[in-house]
Amino acid sequence: MGQWFHDNITEPGKLPTLLALASFVLTFLVTRTVVRMIRAGRGPFRNVTPGGLHIHHVVPGVILTVVGGFGAVGSGRHGWAAGVFAVLFGMGAGLVLDEFALIVHLDDVYWTEEGRRSVEVVVLAAALALLVLGGFSPLGVDSLTAEERQNRVTVLVTILLNLLLVLVTFVKGKPTLALISVFVPFVALFGAVRLARPGSLWARHLYRDRPRARARAALRSYRHDRRWDGPRRKFQDLIAGAPDRLPSRNRSGPDGD
Repeated sequence: MGQWFHDNITEPGKLPTLLALASFVLTFLVTRTVVRMIRAGRGPFRNVTPGGLHIHHVVPGVILTVVGGFGAVGSGRHGWAAGVFAVLFGMGAGLVLDEFALIVHLDDVYWTEEGRRSVEVVVLAAALALLVLGGFSPLGVDSLTAEERQNRVTVLVTILLNLLLVLVTFVKGKPTLALISVFVPFVALFGAVRLARPGSLWARHLYRDRPRARARAALRSYRHDRRWDGPRRKFQDLIAGAPDRLPSRNRSGPDGD
Protein backbone atom coordinates (compact mmCIF):
# COMPACT_ATOMS: atom_id res chain seq x y z
CA MET A 1 0.00 0.00 0.00
CA GLY A 2 2.84 2.36 0.88
CA GLN A 3 4.61 1.74 -2.42
CA TRP A 4 1.37 2.16 -4.37
CA PHE A 5 0.68 5.46 -2.60
CA HIS A 6 4.19 6.66 -3.39
CA ASP A 7 4.04 5.66 -7.06
CA ASN A 8 0.54 6.98 -7.76
CA ILE A 9 0.11 9.92 -5.39
CA THR A 10 3.33 11.24 -3.87
CA GLU A 11 5.86 10.98 -6.73
CA PRO A 12 3.53 12.31 -9.50
CA GLY A 13 2.77 15.29 -7.23
CA LYS A 14 -0.89 14.40 -6.61
CA LEU A 15 -0.80 14.63 -2.83
CA PRO A 16 -1.99 18.29 -2.89
CA THR A 17 -4.90 17.25 -5.12
CA LEU A 18 -5.83 14.48 -2.68
CA LEU A 19 -5.64 16.89 0.27
CA ALA A 20 -7.69 19.51 -1.60
CA LEU A 21 -10.38 16.95 -2.46
CA ALA A 22 -10.53 15.60 1.09
CA SER A 23 -10.76 19.07 2.65
CA PHE A 24 -13.35 20.09 0.03
CA VAL A 25 -15.68 17.18 0.80
CA LEU A 26 -15.13 17.41 4.57
CA THR A 27 -15.78 21.17 4.59
CA PHE A 28 -19.01 20.75 2.63
CA LEU A 29 -20.28 18.01 4.95
CA VAL A 30 -19.36 19.95 8.10
CA THR A 31 -20.92 23.13 6.71
CA ARG A 32 -24.16 21.37 5.83
CA THR A 33 -24.27 19.80 9.29
CA VAL A 34 -23.82 23.21 10.95
CA VAL A 35 -26.44 24.96 8.82
CA ARG A 36 -28.96 22.21 9.46
CA MET A 37 -28.35 22.59 13.21
CA ILE A 38 -28.88 26.35 12.94
CA ARG A 39 -32.04 25.79 10.95
CA ALA A 40 -33.35 23.42 13.62
CA GLY A 41 -32.28 25.75 16.46
CA ARG A 42 -29.89 23.20 17.94
CA GLY A 43 -26.34 23.55 19.21
CA PRO A 44 -24.22 26.63 19.85
CA PHE A 45 -23.99 27.81 16.25
CA ARG A 46 -25.67 30.98 15.02
CA ASN A 47 -25.63 33.10 11.87
CA VAL A 48 -22.87 35.71 11.67
CA THR A 49 -24.63 39.08 11.56
CA PRO A 50 -22.28 41.90 12.62
CA GLY A 51 -24.19 45.17 12.66
CA GLY A 52 -27.25 43.39 11.32
CA LEU A 53 -25.42 42.41 8.09
CA HIS A 54 -25.73 38.70 7.31
CA ILE A 55 -22.30 37.37 6.34
CA HIS A 56 -22.75 34.29 4.16
CA HIS A 57 -20.08 31.61 4.32
CA VAL A 58 -19.29 32.21 0.66
CA VAL A 59 -17.36 35.29 1.86
CA PRO A 60 -14.68 33.46 3.89
CA GLY A 61 -14.84 30.80 1.19
CA VAL A 62 -13.73 33.27 -1.47
CA ILE A 63 -10.88 34.46 0.76
CA LEU A 64 -9.65 30.93 1.44
CA THR A 65 -9.95 30.00 -2.24
CA VAL A 66 -7.90 33.01 -3.36
CA VAL A 67 -5.21 32.49 -0.70
CA GLY A 68 -5.04 28.75 -1.27
CA GLY A 69 -5.12 29.05 -5.06
CA PHE A 70 -2.34 31.61 -5.38
CA GLY A 71 -0.33 29.81 -2.71
CA ALA A 72 -0.70 26.50 -4.52
CA VAL A 73 0.44 28.03 -7.80
CA GLY A 74 3.54 29.45 -6.15
CA SER A 75 4.46 26.39 -4.07
CA GLY A 76 4.45 23.69 -6.77
CA ARG A 77 3.28 20.12 -6.29
CA HIS A 78 5.65 18.92 -3.56
CA GLY A 79 6.49 19.96 -0.02
CA TRP A 80 4.53 20.90 3.07
CA ALA A 81 3.58 24.34 1.72
CA ALA A 82 1.83 22.78 -1.27
CA GLY A 83 -0.18 20.59 1.07
CA VAL A 84 -1.19 23.48 3.35
CA PHE A 85 -2.33 25.69 0.47
CA ALA A 86 -4.18 22.75 -1.10
CA VAL A 87 -6.15 22.27 2.13
CA LEU A 88 -6.97 25.99 2.26
CA PHE A 89 -8.11 25.89 -1.36
CA GLY A 90 -10.29 22.83 -0.77
CA MET A 91 -11.90 24.41 2.29
CA GLY A 92 -12.60 27.63 0.40
CA ALA A 93 -14.03 25.79 -2.60
CA GLY A 94 -16.31 23.78 -0.31
CA LEU A 95 -17.69 26.95 1.28
CA VAL A 96 -18.12 28.73 -2.06
CA LEU A 97 -19.81 25.90 -3.93
CA ASP A 98 -22.11 25.20 -1.00
CA GLU A 99 -23.66 28.57 -1.86
CA PHE A 100 -23.33 28.23 -5.62
CA ALA A 101 -27.07 28.79 -6.07
CA LEU A 102 -26.85 32.07 -4.16
CA ILE A 103 -24.15 33.29 -6.55
CA VAL A 104 -26.19 32.28 -9.60
CA HIS A 105 -29.47 33.81 -8.44
CA LEU A 106 -27.97 36.71 -6.45
CA ASP A 107 -30.56 35.87 -3.81
CA ASP A 108 -30.71 33.85 -0.59
CA VAL A 109 -32.10 30.66 -2.10
CA TYR A 110 -30.22 28.30 0.21
CA TRP A 111 -33.32 26.45 1.50
CA THR A 112 -35.32 26.56 -1.72
CA GLU A 113 -35.68 24.33 -4.76
CA GLU A 114 -33.11 26.50 -6.55
CA GLY A 115 -30.71 25.81 -3.70
CA ARG A 116 -30.49 22.18 -4.73
CA ARG A 117 -28.18 23.31 -7.54
CA SER A 118 -25.45 23.86 -4.97
CA VAL A 119 -25.54 20.19 -3.97
CA GLU A 120 -25.44 19.06 -7.59
CA VAL A 121 -22.46 21.31 -8.34
CA VAL A 122 -20.58 20.08 -5.24
CA VAL A 123 -21.09 16.45 -6.28
CA LEU A 124 -19.97 17.27 -9.83
CA ALA A 125 -16.85 19.09 -8.61
CA ALA A 126 -15.91 16.23 -6.28
CA ALA A 127 -16.42 13.69 -9.07
CA LEU A 128 -14.23 15.66 -11.49
CA ALA A 129 -11.51 16.05 -8.87
CA LEU A 130 -11.65 12.30 -8.23
CA LEU A 131 -11.36 11.68 -11.97
CA VAL A 132 -8.24 13.88 -12.12
CA LEU A 133 -6.82 12.17 -9.06
CA GLY A 134 -7.49 8.73 -10.50
CA GLY A 135 -5.71 9.44 -13.77
CA PHE A 136 -2.29 7.91 -13.49
CA SER A 137 0.81 9.89 -14.56
CA PRO A 138 3.23 7.43 -16.17
CA LEU A 139 5.63 10.20 -17.20
CA GLY A 140 5.74 11.53 -13.66
CA VAL A 141 6.96 8.32 -12.01
CA ASP A 142 10.63 7.31 -12.26
CA SER A 143 10.56 3.83 -10.70
CA LEU A 144 8.33 2.06 -13.24
CA THR A 145 9.36 -0.59 -15.71
CA ALA A 146 8.55 -0.31 -19.42
CA GLU A 147 5.71 -2.80 -19.01
CA GLU A 148 4.23 -0.84 -16.11
CA ARG A 149 4.42 2.35 -18.14
CA GLN A 150 2.61 0.67 -21.03
CA ASN A 151 -0.11 -0.51 -18.67
CA ARG A 152 -0.52 3.02 -17.38
CA VAL A 153 -0.84 4.39 -20.91
CA THR A 154 -3.65 1.90 -21.48
CA VAL A 155 -5.34 3.09 -18.30
CA LEU A 156 -4.99 6.72 -19.39
CA VAL A 157 -6.56 5.99 -22.79
CA THR A 158 -9.43 4.21 -21.04
CA ILE A 159 -9.95 7.16 -18.70
CA LEU A 160 -9.93 9.66 -21.58
CA LEU A 161 -12.44 7.57 -23.56
CA ASN A 162 -14.70 7.36 -20.51
CA LEU A 163 -14.32 11.12 -20.00
CA LEU A 164 -15.48 11.70 -23.58
CA LEU A 165 -18.58 9.59 -22.94
CA VAL A 166 -19.19 11.49 -19.70
CA LEU A 167 -19.04 14.82 -21.53
CA VAL A 168 -21.45 13.64 -24.25
CA THR A 169 -23.85 12.34 -21.60
CA PHE A 170 -23.64 15.63 -19.73
CA VAL A 171 -24.30 17.67 -22.89
CA LYS A 172 -27.33 15.46 -23.52
CA GLY A 173 -28.77 16.70 -20.22
CA LYS A 174 -28.04 13.66 -18.03
CA PRO A 175 -25.70 14.91 -15.29
CA THR A 176 -26.56 12.17 -12.79
CA LEU A 177 -25.67 9.38 -15.21
CA ALA A 178 -22.51 11.27 -16.15
CA LEU A 179 -21.49 11.48 -12.48
CA ILE A 180 -22.12 7.77 -11.94
CA SER A 181 -19.87 7.01 -14.89
CA VAL A 182 -17.03 8.90 -13.25
CA PHE A 183 -17.03 6.23 -10.56
CA VAL A 184 -18.26 3.29 -12.68
CA PRO A 185 -16.50 3.44 -16.07
CA PHE A 186 -18.53 3.35 -19.28
CA VAL A 187 -21.93 3.62 -17.63
CA ALA A 188 -22.16 6.86 -19.63
CA LEU A 189 -22.19 4.76 -22.80
CA PHE A 190 -25.93 4.25 -22.25
CA GLY A 191 -26.50 7.98 -21.89
CA ALA A 192 -24.31 8.82 -24.87
CA VAL A 193 -26.13 6.54 -27.33
CA ARG A 194 -29.70 7.23 -26.14
CA LEU A 195 -31.84 10.27 -26.90
CA ALA A 196 -30.96 13.57 -25.26
CA ARG A 197 -33.26 15.20 -22.73
CA PRO A 198 -35.50 18.03 -24.00
CA GLY A 199 -33.94 21.42 -23.40
CA SER A 200 -30.38 20.08 -23.28
CA LEU A 201 -27.66 21.61 -25.40
CA TRP A 202 -27.60 18.52 -27.61
CA ALA A 203 -31.37 18.56 -28.19
CA ARG A 204 -31.52 22.29 -28.91
CA HIS A 205 -28.93 22.04 -31.67
CA LEU A 206 -29.34 18.54 -33.13
CA TYR A 207 -33.09 17.95 -32.72
CA ARG A 208 -34.12 21.31 -34.13
CA ASP A 209 -35.25 19.83 -37.44
CA ARG A 210 -36.21 16.39 -36.09
CA PRO A 211 -39.75 16.61 -34.63
CA ARG A 212 -40.03 12.85 -34.12
CA ALA A 213 -36.81 12.80 -32.11
CA ARG A 214 -38.04 15.72 -30.03
CA ALA A 215 -41.35 13.95 -29.30
CA ARG A 216 -39.63 10.68 -28.37
CA ALA A 217 -37.16 12.53 -26.17
CA ALA A 218 -39.99 14.35 -24.35
CA LEU A 219 -41.91 11.10 -23.72
CA ARG A 220 -38.82 9.26 -22.46
CA SER A 221 -37.89 12.18 -20.23
CA TYR A 222 -41.37 12.23 -18.68
CA ARG A 223 -41.28 8.51 -17.91
CA HIS A 224 -37.77 8.75 -16.47
CA ASP A 225 -38.61 11.69 -14.19
CA ARG A 226 -41.78 10.02 -12.93
CA ARG A 227 -39.74 6.98 -11.91
CA TRP A 228 -36.58 8.54 -10.48
CA ASP A 229 -37.39 12.07 -9.31
CA GLY A 230 -38.58 10.88 -5.90
CA PRO A 231 -35.49 8.82 -4.98
CA ARG A 232 -33.18 11.56 -6.30
CA ARG A 233 -34.82 14.21 -4.15
CA LYS A 234 -34.69 11.97 -1.08
CA PHE A 235 -30.96 11.47 -1.60
CA GLN A 236 -30.38 15.23 -1.92
CA ASP A 237 -32.48 15.86 1.19
CA LEU A 238 -30.43 13.28 3.09
CA ILE A 239 -27.19 15.08 2.20
CA ALA A 240 -28.24 18.71 2.42
CA GLY A 241 -31.64 18.91 4.10
CA ALA A 242 -35.08 19.35 2.56
CA PRO A 243 -35.85 22.75 1.02
CA ASP A 244 -38.68 24.93 2.24
CA ARG A 245 -41.91 24.56 0.28
CA LEU A 246 -42.15 28.33 -0.10
CA PRO A 247 -41.49 30.82 -2.90
CA SER A 248 -37.78 31.39 -3.23
CA ARG A 249 -37.81 35.15 -3.67
CA ASN A 250 -37.88 37.76 -0.94
CA ARG A 251 -37.17 35.22 1.77
CA SER A 252 -34.73 35.33 4.63
CA GLY A 253 -33.69 32.65 7.05
CA PRO A 254 -30.76 30.81 8.58
CA ASP A 255 -28.15 29.42 6.25
CA GLY A 256 -25.56 28.70 8.85
CA ASP A 257 -22.80 31.23 8.34
